[in-house]
Amino acid sequence: MLSRRQLALALAGSALPAAFARAQERRAIVLGQSAPLTGPSAQLGLQMQLGAKACFESVNSAGGVNGLPIVLHTLDDGYEPARCKANTEKFIQDDVFALFGFVGTPTSLAALPLATQAKLPFIAPLTGADGLREPFNKLVFHVRASYMDETELIVKQLTELGLKKIAVFHQNDAYGQAGLVGVQRALARRKLTPTAVATVERNSTDVALAVKTLAAAQPEAIVQVSAYKSCAAFIRTARKAGYGGLFYNVSFVGTQALADELGKDAAGVVVSQVMPSPFGAAVGLVDDYQHALKKLDPKAEPNYTSIEGYIAARVVVDALKRMGRPTREALVGALETLPAYESRGYQLRFGPSRHVGSSFVELSMLTADGKVRR
Repeated sequence: MLSRRQLALALAGSALPAAFARAQERRAIVLGQSAPLTGPSAQLGLQMQLGAKACFESVNSAGGVNGLPIVLHTLDDGYEPARCKANTEKFIQDDVFALFGFVGTPTSLAALPLATQAKLPFIAPLTGADGLREPFNKLVFHVRASYMDETELIVKQLTELGLKKIAVFHQNDAYGQAGLVGVQRALARRKLTPTAVATVERNSTDVALAVKTLAAAQPEAIVQVSAYKSCAAFIRTARKAGYGGLFYNVSFVGTQALADELGKDAAGVVVSQVMPSPFGAAVGLVDDYQHALKKLDPKAEPNYTSIEGYIAARVVVDALKRMGRPTREALVGALETLPAYESRGYQLRFGPSRHVGSSFVELSMLTADGKVRR
C-alpha cells in the first residue's frame, strides 16, 4: 500500500487549481488523469499515478521536453463513471493537452465519447476491454494487452492442466462483462461453457451470495474479474466455506494490492500480467523505472501497477520528444511512429493502424509472504 509520503505526493499532484493555473502560465504540457485516489479501488489509481509521476519528475528535473515541463493533473473519481465524466468535462474546459492513464473500464467508457468529440488524445487507459479498442479510434492508444488476451491464456493453462469445471466471479459492470465474455469465448473454443457465474457490485465487498452460488457448483477453478478488495473478500469467504479450488485473476485486480489485502491467504492465487516484471535486477526500461521510482520516493517498492504508469508516461515522453511544435495532431502522429520497446518479453509497438501496442501476457503466482512468482 502507499505510504503516508506517497499519498502526500499523489494528492499534491491532484486537484490543485492554483498549481494547475501556474503550470498553464509558465507553458507546460498538461495531461489530465481521472483515477480512483480514494475508496475501495484507490490503490489502482494511486499506484498508476505514482509510476507516471516517477517518469515525469525525472524528465522535468532534467529540463522537461524541449524546455517544457510535463504536469500530470489528476482528479479523483472513486472508480465511478459519473465522477469520471465530470472530471473529463473539467479537463476539456481547462484545455489540457491530452488525457492520460485513466483507470478502469466503466470510467474510461464514460470519458471516451467526450474525448473523441473534443479531439483529445486518450492515452494508456488502465483497462483491457474491447469497448475501448473497437471500433478503431485514431485518438486512443493502449500500452497493455486486452482482457481477451488475458482470459485466453488463463483458460489455456487451466484446460491444459485437465480442468474443465471453470466458474467466473465478476464485477457487475462493463469491466466484469468484458472479462466474462473473454472467458466464455476462450471456453467456447474448447467446446466448454462456464460451470457457474456470479457477480459483485462495483466498489462493494458483499460477496456472500456469489460465494454461495459458485461453491454450490463445485468448480475446479474460479476466474475472478473484479478489483482487489472484492476479490480478496471472495477468496477468504470461499475458503472459509470449504472451497479448495484454484483462483485466477486478470491484471486489473492490482497484484500488490491483492497480495496486501490477503496476506498469508494469498498463497497460490494466480494473476495474469500484461507488464514486464518490475522486480529484481534489471536493464533498460525496467531499470529506468526502478531508478525513477526510488528517486521520487526512496521508500516506494516496485509493483505491476506503478510500472504500467511509468511505461505509459515513458511512451508520452518519447512521443513528445519527436514532435516539433506541440499540437495534439502532432502527438498522435509521433505516437504512431515510436520505435519499438522490448523488456523481459514485453514488446510495445505502434503504427498508423496499430494503436494497441502490446499483446504480451504471462501468468504469476502470489506467495504467502507477499511476493510474486513468475
